[in-house]
Amino acid sequence: MPGRLRFALLTSGLAALLFVGALASLALGSVRIPVGDVVAALTGGSEPGPFTTIVRDVRLPRVLLAAVVGAGLAVVGTVLQALVRNPLADPFLLGISSGASTGAVLVVVFGVGTVTMNVGAFAGSLCALVAVYAMARRGGVMTTGRLVLAGVAIQYILSALTSLILVTSSKTEHLREILFWTLGGLGGARWNSLPLPAVAMLLGLALLMALARPLDLLLAGEESATVMGLDTGRFRAAVFLLASLVTAVLVAVSGAIGFVGLMVPHAARMVIGAGHRALLPVSALGGAAFLVLADLAARTVATPEEIPVGVLTALTGGPFFLWLLRRSQRTEGVPS
Repeated sequence: MPGRLRFALLTSGLAALLFVGALASLALGSVRIPVGDVVAALTGGSEPGPFTTIVRDVRLPRVLLAAVVGAGLAVVGTVLQALVRNPLADPFLLGISSGASTGAVLVVVFGVGTVTMNVGAFAGSLCALVAVYAMARRGGVMTTGRLVLAGVAIQYILSALTSLILVTSSKTEHLREILFWTLGGLGGARWNSLPLPAVAMLLGLALLMALARPLDLLLAGEESATVMGLDTGRFRAAVFLLASLVTAVLVAVSGAIGFVGLMVPHAARMVIGAGHRALLPVSALGGAAFLVLADLAARTVATPEEIPVGVLTALTGGPFFLWLLRRSQRTEGVPS
């Protein structure tokens, strides 16, 4: 099948899946709403009522936030896998999400304000990324084993730090917020929480699409990329910074939702190939659809109780990670 036709069919299928998942998320939950009433509430074809309020003010912002966060995490995971030439790279496994979560938790306890919280999340994610990268790279070589071990070590350290903050905090009202950051969830979605992550995700995707060729060059190896005129050191540093910024903004509104950036890019690469001009938009759509459906399951599996969506993605991503780790068998590089 020609590449363009495959790309068109795949993006169309993912867009349709995203639409169906979003519609189901608007209709299902502790209160079931007929699809006709959902459409009427969205199009303004109904008088204001309880269903209209639930659809427009409660569920629609949550669905949109799930799509934005899922797309952003998948795109960041795709780029990180190219930068370190390793299919196990992921903003959660490499400690970026945990760092952003810890930074945000510090601000929750010691500071106030959405802007300050985003700055704290960004600082935490960047520090975690630098630490993992430094620990995993020795003698100019980065191996799968060191990368995974470094990421696990940083996650343990950050988890211990978060627990220490929880234990030493004298204000018990911080408990729920800290659990939110550590488990990940979209229950706090509001219309005013959407613009910043949406802009960060769209701008990040646009910038990374413009950098698709240099990302492809990295897959060929350091020497080949250098011969083609790419300053790999500066390029990696710049893209790492961009990835940390996008992750920080997303984690600031969703908490640490893991494994989306691992599973979705890997699945997309198996279908569409390793070329980033096609891989990035496919990963974005796949991540959006995946997290919308995961959040729907989180809200409906144990109704009326709600499971943190980060728990479900971990239950799904853990076995996938173990399968991928066994499949890689100490090989390096992102498979094409």
